Amino acid sequence: MSAGVVVREATLDDARSLAEAHVRGWRWGYRELYPGSILDALSVDDRERQWTARLIGPAVDSFTFVAERAGRVVGLAFVGRSPDEDALPGTAELHSLYVDEDIAGTGVGRRLMAAAAQRVAARGYEILTLWVDEGNLRARRFYEAAGLRPDGAAREEGHPLVPIVANEVRYRRMLDAESLATQRRPGRLSGR
Repeated sequence: MSAGVVVREATLDDARSLAEAHVRGWRWGYRELYPGSILDALSVDDRERQWTARLIGPAVDSFTFVAERAGRVVGLAFVGRSPDEDALPGTAELHSLYVDEDIAGTGVGRRLMAAAAQRVAARGYEILTLWVDEGNLRARRFYEAAGLRPDGAAREEGHPLVPIVANEVRYRRMLDAESLATQRRPGRLSGR
C-alpha cells in the first residue's frame, strides 16, 4: 500500500516540492472537469510563492503535511481554522489534499487526511469541513469513505490562481476519538 512513504509536517524547505505536487495534483485530479489549457498553464512558480507565504507566516492553527517517498513529495494536505461565516466555534477546514496520480488508491491520501484531522483535533477542534467541486466524483467518494458527508451548503467559488469558477459543496464530520481511531487503522477506508 503506502510502504516507503513518510507523512510529516512541511517545512519552508518544502515550498518548491509542495508547489510541484500541487500542480501535478491539479492536472490529473481536475483533467475531466477543467479545460486542459487552464491546467497546462498552471504555474509552479505561482504556487511556490503561495506555499512559501503559508510556511513563513502560517495562520493560527494552520498546518501543512507532506507525503514523501524516496525524497520526493508525492502528496500534501493543508488544514486550518474554517473561514466560513457560518462555521461553528471549533470548526477546522481541510483546505487542500492532493496526491500524485500513481499514489492514488495506496492509502497515502488517507494518511495525509488522518494527520491533518489528528493535528486539529489535538488543538481542540471538534468539526472538520472541506469544500469540493460537486463534479469531482472521485474526490467525493474518497471523502465519503473517510466519514465526511455533504452538509447542504453550496457555493460558486472563483480561484485566485486560475480563471475558473467552481460549483462546490461542503462536507463535514465530527472529530471524535472513535472516528480518528478508525482513520489510523489501515485498510478501513477505501482509497482515492
